[in-house]
Amino acid sequence: MNAMFDPVADRIAALKDRLEAFMAEHVYPNERALLSERQEGVARWEPSPLLEELKGRARGEGLWNLFYNHGPEGQGLSNYEYTHLCELLGRSLAAPEVFNCNAPDVGNMEILAQYGTDEQKRCWLAPLLAGEIRSCFAMTEPAVASSDATNIETEIRRDGDDYVVTGRKWWITGAMSSRCKVAIVMGKSDPSAARHKQQSMILVPMDTPGVKVERPLSVYGYEHPPLGHAEIVFDGARVPAANMLLGEGRGFEIAQGRLGPGRIHHCMRFIGLGERAIETMCRRATDRKAFGSTLAEMGGVRQAIGQSRCEIEQARLVTLKAAWTMDRAGAKAARNEIAVAKIVVPTLVGAIIDRAIQVHGGAGLSQDVFLAEAFAETRFLRIGDGPDEVHREALARAELARHA
Repeated sequence: MNAMFDPVADRIAALKDRLEAFMAEHVYPNERALLSERQEGVARWEPSPLLEELKGRARGEGLWNLFYNHGPEGQGLSNYEYTHLCELLGRSLAAPEVFNCNAPDVGNMEILAQYGTDEQKRCWLAPLLAGEIRSCFAMTEPAVASSDATNIETEIRRDGDDYVVTGRKWWITGAMSSRCKVAIVMGKSDPSAARHKQQSMILVPMDTPGVKVERPLSVYGYEHPPLGHAEIVFDGARVPAANMLLGEGRGFEIAQGRLGPGRIHHCMRFIGLGERAIETMCRRATDRKAFGSTLAEMGGVRQAIGQSRCEIEQARLVTLKAAWTMDRAGAKAARNEIAVAKIVVPTLVGAIIDRAIQVHGGAGLSQDVFLAEAFAETRFLRIGDGPDEVHREALARAELARHA
């Protein structure tokens, strides 16, 4: 490859090497223990001592807040540079939390860094950057089609020096964790305003009276402890007016600022999952024999491997283009590139993982291999962060306007 197109800049090469070494020594050997769902009851929502130990190691080695470029708490990397590190993190579903780069906290830290007041940053951003607490982002609602966020019905009503929050949310990632201390809630503060000015975002501490975590939600049976996805009821939860983010009616503005980086981070991580799936598929095909030959000697398996290589390269390139465009023009200007990545990457990586499961046979469906849970994660994201159909619609409008 021509040096001018080298995807790994010299200044992050050392970080990448250190991250690879840390993953090999500490993450992969402990992956099954970190992702285990064997705990019962409330214990499964507590962080394990092993996780806390590895977080301390990662922070001590300077492999911490790798995504963050708003201050000295992070590495100051561009989106394009972080893509190459995030791909490594994405190889294991256990890894992002170890390095304090897990969703939804990364998006919430972006919100607080860009839109939070000094006091909001002191109360919530500082402990999030230190990995002392978790947070959640409460947007989706069960009673309405939340793919159109103007449908959101949760009420954020001004009452003197407070706001009162009333509504029901679900698929709130991270909310089951015992360390989840604050929710960023999107709701309607003025139903009479213009369509995209009705919504606001507000910080609601999880211990606020009227906040009730009703139940965990599973994805294909996986509850993903210790973070989980929750259904939450806000029943007249009262918080100070100072908890409003940016100002009334600016919820959509914040959402667009948050969701762009968040969507591309998911895609970055999925590239790593796809690469690991291909590696695992190749090892299995080489080692496993059936009907007198190895699976690797069978044409159908070789076709699956070749197609997977084509698809992971496509997925990587659209992700890198989106990150590169964000760095130069901002998330808003890169919305089409982000939408392309958000559609393409989970679909292609899901197909790769599905082939790897097939090559593994029954083992691929079990908890003994990472593939089943990884497939569930990619399938989830085809709905999470906006379903594919919404992004295709937005792309079509942009394309039609361009050729009008």
